[in-house]
Amino acid sequence: MTTTTLAVLVPLLPFLGAVAGLLLGRTAPGFVRPLAVLPTLTSLVLAALVAVRQGGDAAVDAATELTPTGSVPIELALHIDGFAAPVAVLVGLVASCVQIYSTGYLRDDPRYPSYAALVSLFTSAMLLVVYSGDLMVLLVGWEVMGICSYFLVGHYWETPQARAASLKAFLVTKLGDVPFLIGLFALATDAGSFRVTRILGTVASGGLDHPTLIALLLLAGVAGKSAQFPLHTWLPDAMAGPTPVSALIHAATMVAAGVYFIARLLPVFEASQAAMVVMAVMAAVTMAGSALAALAQDDIKRVLAYSTIGQLGYMTGALAVADRGAAVFHLLSHGAFKALLFLAAGVIIHAAGTNSLAAMSRMRNLRDRIPDAYWTMTVALLALAAIPPFSGFFSKEAVLGVAEHVVTGHTEHAPAAAGWIVLVAGLVTAVLTAAYAMRLWLLAFRGRGTEAPDHGRQPLTMTVVLWVLAVPSLALGGFAFRVLPDWFDGRDLGPTLTTSVLGTGLAVAGGIVTYAAWRHTTAHAARVPLGAVAAHPGGDAARVEAEAIATHEPAYGDIAHAPDPADPGRLLLGPLHRHAAAGFHLDAVYTALFVRPVRAGASLVRFLDREVVETYVRGAGALPRWLGTAVRRSQTGNVQTYVSALLAGTVVLAVAVVLVATGA
Repeated sequence: MTTTTLAVLVPLLPFLGAVAGLLLGRTAPGFVRPLAVLPTLTSLVLAALVAVRQGGDAAVDAATELTPTGSVPIELALHIDGFAAPVAVLVGLVASCVQIYSTGYLRDDPRYPSYAALVSLFTSAMLLVVYSGDLMVLLVGWEVMGICSYFLVGHYWETPQARAASLKAFLVTKLGDVPFLIGLFALATDAGSFRVTRILGTVASGGLDHPTLIALLLLAGVAGKSAQFPLHTWLPDAMAGPTPVSALIHAATMVAAGVYFIARLLPVFEASQAAMVVMAVMAAVTMAGSALAALAQDDIKRVLAYSTIGQLGYMTGALAVADRGAAVFHLLSHGAFKALLFLAAGVIIHAAGTNSLAAMSRMRNLRDRIPDAYWTMTVALLALAAIPPFSGFFSKEAVLGVAEHVVTGHTEHAPAAAGWIVLVAGLVTAVLTAAYAMRLWLLAFRGRGTEAPDHGRQPLTMTVVLWVLAVPSLALGGFAFRVLPDWFDGRDLGPTLTTSVLGTGLAVAGGIVTYAAWRHTTAHAARVPLGAVAAHPGGDAARVEAEAIATHEPAYGDIAHAPDPADPGRLLLGPLHRHAAAGFHLDAVYTALFVRPVRAGASLVRFLDREVVETYVRGAGALPRWLGTAVRRSQTGNVQTYVSALLAGTVVLAVAVVLVATGA
């Protein structure tokens, strides 16, 4: 079987699994789980075979015209290079782990068949984005992911939080997709094609007429899809969906699609120095702001959501200094350890019966009851904090290293301003990342309160997946930085001495300061009575999470919504904590700038429609009705009245004729 045929099957199999799952979900429920897991696993194996055959050599290109357009053609095209092949393997790995994990996590969920089918469709769409060599076909996968995320985030549609979050995610990403679509059309107009290879050829020959405009339009769509400032506000709210959905969307798939898109078309952005600086500023604000917000969150999944935003900022920063190798390296590394973090968080939420870190910090022996989640999440948090030798250290240092090269003038592919912005923001974020990672670990696993409630044991499928993802979280970085340069652009991805010492030193300092703050706050914290524990018999993890979302409070009656007296984040952030916890009030700003004016405009239109337009419509109907009423009342049925009226009319006409004649 040829490499092209294998590549076609990679996105096709999950799509067929989704269709079969939707058709057989009600009539043959026994086939739902195999149809969810087996096509995705097979797709992973085929993606690995494609990667082995591609091997970092010349790109695999194949195309056939989809339909004649009369102008710019649209083609079903494959373009599999050294970037696409490993990203597809990562997508297949995370999607397979999520599907296997979900068989246990949502084992009693009545909507599991539709959920599994949507996850498969989502996976197929992302793989289409990765392999597609035509931007219009890529756009199809891009938009299918958006609609799937709408339904998956709103899985618990009974809760107002899930309904609002799904709608917000859809609208905010669509807000970025509008300029993104315009940018695609402008790019195709300048290049005369939607094919990636022809567009890159046009850029290389200097044939792009409007590089800055095109780059900024495309960047708006990327900001929405990859949750970059200022279109990042949908991602923390998307935590209202099931935890496996969070792992899928926020690890290797949808949010990474924007970064991957820029990496594939990086020469288009390099053609505009202004666009590169704008991208660097966007990445810097995203990195630092999201890290501060993560340090103030009480919900464990919102901490991870803001963490995802910050790590995507690192990837965007690498692209802003013109190194797509470092960006995709961090994408691969982050995809593994962030999926592990979310799936481990699902086990913790199930065991604790709450998603509140404040409540978890008052539970004792939680780590002893879920040792698999404890050890694997520890590995993932060390990778997130970029502590050597975990994978996050190597990929994050690749980003900081290339920024240092730009600053010191070792490369001229990016403006020096972009290098300084990314380097400084990256180092500041390294401190904050280690701080919120240490805070999460302490509050989740070092509680000193009452015994954690028993919600039953986790299914084996959930714990096995954690250990599978722990392997790349631990070992991927040290292996990948030696191998990936041959697959990518050939640039060295190894850590440099200066940024390694600075980054690791700052990360260790951030962790130590946070631990000291935790010890200080714990020693001086007032004892909070724990009250009754809301015990849930059985082990339906999805139900426990759904109840936590629905109630928006911990499973402890006396401490619902109570701030954690041992939270080091409050001490570290001080007066900034309240603003960081609210995401620096960006939602309130958008409400004032956009939501209220739109609502006011809608109210004005409704008033004009009801009070002005409908008045004319009602008047047009009322006048004939009044005339009809007057005529109807004149029809009395009395012959004498009719004769009298006839005579009176005759007299009036006669008088009128006489007057006219006299006047003439």
